[in-house]
Parts: sequence; C-alpha cells; structure tokens
Amino acid sequence: MAFSMLQLFLLGALGPRLVDELDVSPTTLGLTTTIGFGTAAVLSPVGGRIVDRVGPRRALAALLLLSAAALALIGAAPGAGFLLAAVALGGLPQALANPATNKAILASVEPARRGAVTGMKQSGVQLGAFAAGLPLAALAGWLGWRAAVWTAAGAAVVTAVWALRALPGAAPSGAAGAPRPPAGAVSLLPRGALAWLAAFSLLLGCGIASVNTYLALYGAHRLDLPSGAAGALVAVLGVAGIAGRVAWSRAATPGRAPWLPGWLAAGAVGAALLLVAAAAVEPLVWLAAVAVGVFAVSANAVSMVLVMQRAAPGRAGQDSALVSAGFFAGFALGPPLFGVLADADRYGWGWALVAAEFAGACAVGLTWAVRERGARRRAGEA
Repeated sequence: MAFSMLQLFLLGALGPRLVDELDVSPTTLGLTTTIGFGTAAVLSPVGGRIVDRVGPRRALAALLLLSAAALALIGAAPGAGFLLAAVALGGLPQALANPATNKAILASVEPARRGAVTGMKQSGVQLGAFAAGLPLAALAGWLGWRAAVWTAAGAAVVTAVWALRALPGAAPSGAAGAPRPPAGAVSLLPRGALAWLAAFSLLLGCGIASVNTYLALYGAHRLDLPSGAAGALVAVLGVAGIAGRVAWSRAATPGRAPWLPGWLAAGAVGAALLLVAAAAVEPLVWLAAVAVGVFAVSANAVSMVLVMQRAAPGRAGQDSALVSAGFFAGFALGPPLFGVLADADRYGWGWALVAAEFAGACAVGLTWAVRERGARRRAGEA
C-alpha cells in the first residue's frame, strides 16, 4: 500500500524542488495528481475483476513492479510532459492496491481481526507519506530529488521479489473451490451501500489530494518554511494517518462503522479550517497536518472496513475497486481546482474549498448512516 501511492506523496513533498528545477507551475503539479488518479479511477473496476481472477499474490507483485517502473520514469523526467506520462503509469498500481490487499486479508485473516488488520494495511499509505516527507526528502536534499525517487523505485523491486516468495497464494475466483460471485453480480457501477461509499470517497478524495499535493508548497511559499520543514509537514500527516487508521479501523465494529465516516469527515472540516488560520498563526499548520491524518485520512480506511464487512463471496476485489474508483476520482478532481487558486496565491480560498469538500463528505456519510439505521429497524420489524 505504501508503494501504490508513493508517487503522490513524493510529488507533494518534492513539490518546491520540482517547481524550481523543472519549471513546473503549481497548476501542472496538480495535474500530475489528476492524471495519475484519473487513470486509477478509470481502471479500478477492471482491476478489481482482474484481482478476483488471478489472486492477490500475483496482483501485488505486479503492482509493485509497476510502481517501480513509474518511479524510475519520474526520476528520469526532463520536463513536465514526460513527468505527466510517468505519473499516468503510476495509476495502474493504484487501481490494483485495495482490491489485492483486501482480498489477501479476507483469504488469510479470521473475521474478528480483519478490522484491525485492515487499519494496519491502510496505514501503509501513510507510511508512504512519512517516507516521502522525511527520509526521501532528506535524501533529496543530499543527493538530489532524482536519486531519492530512484531509491524508492529500487525498494519497490525488492518488495516485489519478497511478495512473490513470502505471501501465501490464494485461489483466484475461477479456481476450483474458490468462492464465486453470485449470478448477475458483475457490474462496473456501484449500487446500494457501495454507491454511497463511492460518493463519500469522491468528496473525501478531493480534499485529501489537495492537502497531499499542496501542503508542502503552502508551507514553503506562503509560510516561508525551509524546504526540509515543508516536506516534514507531509511526514507529520503520514504519522498521524498511520495512528488514526489503525485506531479508527479497530473501532469500526459492524454496529458502529456506518457512523464513523460522517463524523470523521466532520473532524476533517476543522482540520481544513486550521490550514486557513495558519496563514495568520503559523504553528497551526502542524496541528492541521495532524488533524488531517487523524480524521480525513482515517475515514478512507474505515470505508474499506465497511466494504469488507459487506462484500459478497468472491466479490471483495470488485467491491473494493468500485469504492476506490470514487476515491481516485476525487484525487483526480481536487488538486486542479486547488491549483488554480494556488497559482493566484489564494491559499485561504483553496483551504476553504477543501473544507467544503469535507463538509460534503460529512453530509453524504451521515445521510447514509441514517438510512442504514432505518433499513435495519424496518428489517427488524418485518
């Protein structure tokens, strides 16, 4: 999971260097996220079906090798055009990540521990944020940003070899004895609870992607933080996200889980408002980074727990992919909108937009939770 989205965090943490060395504008920096996650959003439904067919071990090895290739090409980028093409390739492993890891958990972890294990698994994304914001950003300051990105690519290859050797092989959906999806279940569009979770994830993704992409740039260009400190903001967000994802996923029991996404999104609104206030009170930016990790980032992990609690036999990969597609679509849409405001140096309005996106996610999440409670009551009365 860390490698599947590492390119996003690296582009955010190294944003000030890319803007200066490759003559990349803030708007173009936002387009990198749009292209990568737009690719992931389009391919996620198909990626989920592929994972259900080939099994998680081969899918995980493939996504790690694709991540390595994308990172290697980003490190070789001579300009914005090549950079955007390399980022598009990085959308492929993102499309495979949640389906493959969720299916691996369902195949190898007993039900009582799946929530906690899912939280730990989802925290891998924030481990990637930490790696990009601290050790890799420090390496970039020592050897240059290209060497840092190539180091990450080499680590992805090593991890792919480990995955092939160490992970258990789960039977793909077409194998004898493997669970098969119910007849008529194959769909490229989310329905029912999955549609609500996909809509929630879209709005949540818009806000999270804007923070990931522009937090370091905001720190460097608006708050006058040194490049190292600006990159450390991403690392702080990553550490807070790890703790939040593990803790909230443990708390996501079947009775409580439907309410958590809405309330966590409400906390994320407060985090975005702290970013607005940081323009006047600079230390608040560090508290805001922690709050984004604890609330916004953690809400995505809880949504994955909900998907796994409701997945039909043999459909865990596809169901995960449909919700992930909404999240990735948000990642594709959010940063370009923010980038227009960043180009005009209107970061305050940008963070207000992020707050509005989180507020929309809160409204969707709580509305769905209320509907779920009503449906359970009607079922109990029947």
